[in-house]
Amino acid sequence: MPIFYVTCWYSSKNMSDQSPDASGPDGSGYLPGLALDAVIFGFHENQLRILLLEYRNTGLFALPGGFIRENEDLNAAARRMLAERTGLSDIYLEQFYVFGDQARHDPAPMRSIMIANGLAPTEYHWLLRRFVSVGYYALVDFTKAVPRPDALSDSCDWYDLDRLPQLMQDHQTIVQKALETLRINLDRKLVEWASSLLPDTFTMAELQSLYETILNEKLHRSGFQRKMLSLGVLERIDKKYTGGAHKAPYVYRFVAV
Repeated sequence: MPIFYVTCWYSSKNMSDQSPDASGPDGSGYLPGLALDAVIFGFHENQLRILLLEYRNTGLFALPGGFIRENEDLNAAARRMLAERTGLSDIYLEQFYVFGDQARHDPAPMRSIMIANGLAPTEYHWLLRRFVSVGYYALVDFTKAVPRPDALSDSCDWYDLDRLPQLMQDHQTIVQKALETLRINLDRKLVEWASSLLPDTFTMAELQSLYETILNEKLHRSGFQRKMLSLGVLERIDKKYTGGAHKAPYVYRFVAV
């Protein structure tokens, strides 16, 4: 089971009586054997980053995640978890894969985290059992997020995609799968994800820069423009005058399709 799930168990001590009790050895109040992993991509000014937790007294890094309460929808649980870690609620979020290989189960990291924080888990504690994890990816402007560490974390910070620390268990695989899915879906879901990362009106160069950052490759300007206009999701507004000597570029906005 991914190590970050101890968050829900630990923080539940401060929950109201109406909240599920996850502090017991059986994990009552949560759906058994099911958890969430989230790859939260942050974009700003040609930078692409990922939000990671570093766990106290262990040096272990992991993706944010959590559990699904018995009276909670799956997507609602994912949005709740993202709001807890980023302080944002209106963000692009998509389920992209289910990670259920038996080989991903390794109770050692979780046990180390619990022990490092003064806890004494029993051999059959629910957090040490095998979990199937539903993967989500989200896209945010990282300058608008307020990363929040959980009760067992030293930090919750943004890391450059090309300079990630070593991640626990299969989290590196989860990141790669999320990135592949994001890149495949760029055109098909352009309005859904890009509208939260660009201003209401933008230049073609700004849109191309966003594409190039996510794809990690340079694109031919004229070919990119033809492709974007052929999608039928852009409306040309006017020219963007800056007072400089260069030709003013056209400004665009997304239209409903």
